[in-house]
Amino acid sequence: MGIKQSMSDIRVTYAGLISFLGGLIALATGIIFALIVTRTLSPEEYGSWGLILSVVGYFVMIQPIITYWTTREIARNLDSGKTAVASTVGLSFGILPIFIIIAFFLADQTGINHDVFFFAIILIPTTFLNGVLIAINLGYKPHAIGFSTIFFGLSEIPLALIFVYYLEMGISGVILTVAIAHIVSIIILLVYARQKIRNKFKKEYLRKWLKFSWIPLYPSVYNILGESTIVIFTLISGSIIGIAYWVASLVLASIIAPAGLVSRAVYPKLLEDKGKTFFRDNITLLFYFGILFTSLVIIFARPGLFALNPFYEIAVPVVVIMVIEGFLVLLTNVFQTALIGIEKVDTFTGSTSKDYLKSNLFHVNTLRLIQTIGYVIILIVGLIILTQYTNSEIDLLVYWAIIALITQIPLVSYFAILIKRNFESPFDLKRILKFLIVSIAMSILTHFLLEQFITYTPDLYLFLPNVLLLIIFGVGIYLISTYIIDSKTRYLFSAIIGEIIKKK
Repeated sequence: MGIKQSMSDIRVTYAGLISFLGGLIALATGIIFALIVTRTLSPEEYGSWGLILSVVGYFVMIQPIITYWTTREIARNLDSGKTAVASTVGLSFGILPIFIIIAFFLADQTGINHDVFFFAIILIPTTFLNGVLIAINLGYKPHAIGFSTIFFGLSEIPLALIFVYYLEMGISGVILTVAIAHIVSIIILLVYARQKIRNKFKKEYLRKWLKFSWIPLYPSVYNILGESTIVIFTLISGSIIGIAYWVASLVLASIIAPAGLVSRAVYPKLLEDKGKTFFRDNITLLFYFGILFTSLVIIFARPGLFALNPFYEIAVPVVVIMVIEGFLVLLTNVFQTALIGIEKVDTFTGSTSKDYLKSNLFHVNTLRLIQTIGYVIILIVGLIILTQYTNSEIDLLVYWAIIALITQIPLVSYFAILIKRNFESPFDLKRILKFLIVSIAMSILTHFLLEQFITYTPDLYLFLPNVLLLIIFGVGIYLISTYIIDSKTRYLFSAIIGEIIKKK
């Protein structure tokens, strides 16, 4: 038996551009937030905050039990919104005792203040509720996620100034800032999703989610393994400072994240089953922005780390490797999402567990699990050996980043092959090569100017304006050059203006 199709008529370009805009604003506010935190917290405190985030991340990985199916059902016009929200709230409070036990153990092992770790409990329900509302809007009005992202970022800055900078609350201030910012995001998402949560609570949805919970939980296995690398590094190296370097590097590497947001609406659009012709243009758009952002992070790795805190400046090699790996992960995520989006096994009520095992819902996650297991094993073995010969956190972190990069290459390559098998001419290689050549030329010129005109002074008011001017210069060179040499880029600029003024 089939499922009726959604009438939401998701607009991929519009939703993608709104998400991209939201990502850019969140990027700017996130950098400001990071500057406040890194300039206020000691490296030990910042490393502790990174560890807390990692532990919270473990628990968030069980949320797809509900959110995984919610997006698919909402996109297909099934009314599971209220059931999803109520179930998620119950789940978030149900796991709090487990969080307390883990927090107590890690606080003892790492020397982090117990009270601070326990205070992080407030991040669990706020993160869970925000996550389920994102899942609902992703299948209904994906552009709403972009708006919530904007308000999340804008609220972080004044909150961080109050709690972290002026009141000097340390890690507790950071936790409170993030929790309240999540509440702001939740309000925005609720406004957009209100039509989808006015239905009744239906046990049949919950029974289905629990019956097939192994499908969304299966990816959590490799996600948990991946998140465990922070704890693994801490326990093997015994270094919280190393985690501080890693988290600071991650702040810069994550600058490429907005590029992936242009493909946010691909998944619900494929679920609507209204064709695949849009996919080629969307993937090209992903490369267009992804190449630009990756180049910028590589060029400005040193000034970026210096701005966060001069203490982190020596981690430049880590940032460079991490951002290249991050771009490959971004591609992997979009490819995986597309492959799952075209899977129809859950549109039939008679599908058995065997059918699910044969589907993309299981197959692509198995590939990622294999990759992650290999990554973690090589990392553990290498760290154990290297710690016998060096005490340098940077050497250990460079090794960590290299292993992450090398083990990602086979996975993204195979996913690209699967995409070519399932989508007609998905990669516009000629245009992608144009973007790459322009980015290399832009990078060389901008790096030369950077070396000539930037003076590294701890005074951010003197340092940042010159860096920002060079960033604007580099972006301008890239945009203008691609506009001149690529006709579809010229059309893209016109389309962006059209989408901005067009009615929803």
